[in-house]
Amino acid sequence: MTDKSTAAHYRRLAIAFGATVDGLSADEWEMQSPCEQWSAREVLEHVLDSEVDVASKVGLSIDRSVDPSHDPVGAWREVRDAMQAILDDPAKSELAYESFGKPTTLAKTVSRFLFFDLIVHRWDIARAAGEDVKIAPEDVDSGHNFLDAMGQMFYDHGASAPALPVPDDASPQDKLLGRAGREPQWTAP
Repeated sequence: MTDKSTAAHYRRLAIAFGATVDGLSADEWEMQSPCEQWSAREVLEHVLDSEVDVASKVGLSIDRSVDPSHDPVGAWREVRDAMQAILDDPAKSELAYESFGKPTTLAKTVSRFLFFDLIVHRWDIARAAGEDVKIAPEDVDSGHNFLDAMGQMFYDHGASAPALPVPDDASPQDKLLGRAGREPQWTAP
């Protein structure tokens, strides 16, 4: 994926994620998410922290002046806009660093890890609010590809609960969610 396609793909996923974030009421942010012991707000905070962390790996910073405990929507927009600006600038998005002993770039890390976060954590936040989210088929495919590439390391490093079994005839989305340690039919308590 080139830096331009990474920027465009991030923009598309961020729009979908943002639509979910925009749709939550103040009370829904405190609802339990499918991520054990995390509210919808805590899932969002994880996404924000991940984006800031990825930028820092190449010496870039994302300023966070909006507190997600007071304004989750504003906090998302602030970080999203900063990450989009980084990805729109090839001089920044192609900055290189070493990850797990291998050279990579910011854009490659975003396309591997942050895209997966935006796909799966969008579902987590929506489910906390009792909403159902249909993940785009191409995003389901990219999620499966990500998990294939990560293998057992995805679970060993605490990135997810263990994979959950789903029926053989489950939808590709449900299979992805099960692989990501989520009960596809999960409902908020």
